Amino acid sequence: MSWFPPPEVITAEVFCEVPEAYRRHGQRSVWADINRQGLPKDCFVEGPSFDRAGNLYFVDIPWGRIFRAKPDGTVDLVAEYDGEPNGLRIHKDGRIFIADYKNGIMELNPDTGAVTEHCTRFRLEAFKGCNDLAFASDGTLAWTDQGQTGLQDPTGRVFRLTPDGRLDCLLSGIPSPNGLVWSLDDKILYVAVTRANAVWRVPIMLDGAASKVGNFIQMSGGTGPDGISITADGGLVISHVGLGAIWVLDKLGQPIYRVNSPKGRSTTNVAFGGPENKDLYITESDTGTILKATLPVAGATLYSHQ
Repeated sequence: MSWFPPPEVITAEVFCEVPEAYRRHGQRSVWADINRQGLPKDCFVEGPSFDRAGNLYFVDIPWGRIFRAKPDGTVDLVAEYDGEPNGLRIHKDGRIFIADYKNGIMELNPDTGAVTEHCTRFRLEAFKGCNDLAFASDGTLAWTDQGQTGLQDPTGRVFRLTPDGRLDCLLSGIPSPNGLVWSLDDKILYVAVTRANAVWRVPIMLDGAASKVGNFIQMSGGTGPDGISITADGGLVISHVGLGAIWVLDKLGQPIYRVNSPKGRSTTNVAFGGPENKDLYITESDTGTILKATLPVAGATLYSHQ
């Protein structure tokens, strides 16, 4: 049952795809053996993020690769390394940060393709499996530590690393934390909790602690929410894996647009781009496709472009 009227439906179009030359047909990976029950995956794209030049970076999780799509849709390989890159965000100084399921938080030099460690342990312990990350306006970096958590093991976490190097566990006890985004004023952190099929609202108190955490929106169907972003008006944009849809909400949490995929149902993450920041780019992971839809609302200006 929905308390809201049906949102306007927008159908996305294909922007680009992972080129055939880069697809690992018929090959098995450790990542796919666990997360796709042994099905071969020639690629599995995620983590879209734009640089200042209008290039769209995205990751290929099972094969440890970072791709770059130019504004004309041509795709080239930036880096390949021993890892499982899941989320990607760009610092305003041009550095590229990766939430790597296997290694922790990594850093990519886009000019050389070198990938180096940035933060790989908390109090000497390895992370469960980092999933996605988001910068606040002051450069504070938050990320989700998802691993294999879920309703059977609600022990996922959210970490926070301040610009002065202080690392803390902001929130724990989460059944599969996934995408996350800061509110426009950095006072709220929104976290997609995939296995609970919900997006949590995490208020940040004056002392920096999280308190009064609750459901912002309870979803249904599909697999659950994955990557999320925010509009210039403060509304959320939620990738709903398993439905092949993206939900665009207003700042009160009411659905105003539904963007449908013309390809598969594995709509995992989003990024705003284009001349007016109204073009929404979507990773359809199973088919290795980047989709594009023009929205009536613009995305917020991210830390990378401040």
